[in-house]
Amino acid sequence: MEALAPDAFPLKERIYILKPGELALKGGNRRSFERALRHNLKALLAGSGAVINRTNGRLLVKCPAEAAPLVEDALAHLTGISGWARTRVCDKTVEAVMEACVDCAGECTHEHAGAGAGTFKLEARRTDKSFPLDSYGIRSLGGERVLAAYPNLKVQLKKPELVIEVEIRERAYVYGLEHKGLRGLPAGTAGRGLLLLSGGIDSPVAGQLMICRGMAIDGVYFHAYPYTSDEARQKVLRLAEIIGRYCLGMRLYTIGFTAVQMRIKERAPLEWTTVLLRMAMMAAAETLARQRRLQCLITGESLSQVASQTIENITCTQSRVSLPVMRPLIGLDKEGITRMAESIGSYETSILPFQDCCALFSPPHPILRGNAAEAGELYEKLELGELIATALGEARQDQCGYPERNPVHVSTLPPLK
Repeated sequence: MEALAPDAFPLKERIYILKPGELALKGGNRRSFERALRHNLKALLAGSGAVINRTNGRLLVKCPAEAAPLVEDALAHLTGISGWARTRVCDKTVEAVMEACVDCAGECTHEHAGAGAGTFKLEARRTDKSFPLDSYGIRSLGGERVLAAYPNLKVQLKKPELVIEVEIRERAYVYGLEHKGLRGLPAGTAGRGLLLLSGGIDSPVAGQLMICRGMAIDGVYFHAYPYTSDEARQKVLRLAEIIGRYCLGMRLYTIGFTAVQMRIKERAPLEWTTVLLRMAMMAAAETLARQRRLQCLITGESLSQVASQTIENITCTQSRVSLPVMRPLIGLDKEGITRMAESIGSYETSILPFQDCCALFSPPHPILRGNAAEAGELYEKLELGELIATALGEARQDQCGYPERNPVHVSTLPPLK
């Protein structure tokens, strides 16, 4: 179902109700996770004029009507909530709640908002037991009032187009058209990792999945100028802006890897070049991660998707590092990963036709099942240590996706040509 038009709430203020999901299962640690959630939300809402309040089991965000687009963009990027919706707040009287239910239904019908709701059901939660009606009574009377006001609507309990939610707490909250949240944990509650970010579809999705598990991330991109263009680097910067928005900003380190790649091309067997390049990237990434006190590496590898991602070749590439390597996409296929990329807003940028260094230096017939011992011998003969150290020393750092610098979603930026 489509979101309501910006003028569907003809009030000067907007109020949003947020539902924490997994945080409710954290027991004695719940408060620390809730503090992190509020901290992240406050950062995402910077400059909006929004006010955050906490009620039992819920967060409320109140903002001026003109700030609604910015607030909704922030909520769409907030990990740690299962859902959010615009809500009405009314007095805890039966008549006030029933009136709010009817108004909510009206805004979601063809006549009022064009959202196309034809079926509905009403859900109720009553934490304040002093309210005259219990949950069943609220559902029954609310449903009757809505049907009386909008006879074209029909009740559908299993798969309704509209669910009207009523929550009786310190006040009454009534809302419909709930948006799904990103779920997971607040970013930053599970340490920091380093994402090997290419210009492809997979690695941004991998980064975003780790952010949803509570990890804050930085990124590293390996650039091979002049074999890869500046447009390719700008493409990766844009991806970092998109992904960084989910974790309150990330640092992107661009490492010039031309000398390393040329050494591999000159000295290594052709079929081994991709695996050896990946080994060098992992070694460089681990050194950078340790310098920056990051706790793991993150890659967009999916088992057997390409030649370098067979289990044997993954064993080869991991042999140069001792930090944990997170591979959140390892069991997913390309179709599923593409759907995720579309949902987080990275897909259209990822498919721009600017190739990264891996694609440009890929051999026509790469080795499929490399032996780790043989790979190690070939790697040592390349003598890449000094070249990698020089590349790390000359690395460029960019800050991407920080809310205070990028209050509007990156999709509003002009396209790369």
